Amino acid sequence: MNQLTLRGIPFERQRPVPVSYKERNVGEGRVDLLVAQELLVELKAVEALAPIHKAQVISYLKAMGLHLGLLINFNVPVLRAGIQRVVLS
Repeated sequence: MNQLTLRGIPFERQRPVPVSYKERNVGEGRVDLLVAQELLVELKAVEALAPIHKAQVISYLKAMGLHLGLLINFNVPVLRAGIQRVVLS
């Protein structure tokens, strides 16, 4: 069991997200975690987070009508240094 389940927090893994371009559906992405239908969490294990990673989270937030996301990179000595909060305003 994971911590979200143990704490009774609803979540979905690999939730499909429609990807559109100029208001036309062009495919589908997958969000790593959607917590309580409000928080999008995108997980990475890369040398360093790049602007494209943040752009991906922003695109998912827009597509899902959400405002808050976390971008987490596990390839860091201290996890706190790998967490980026992304707010769609």
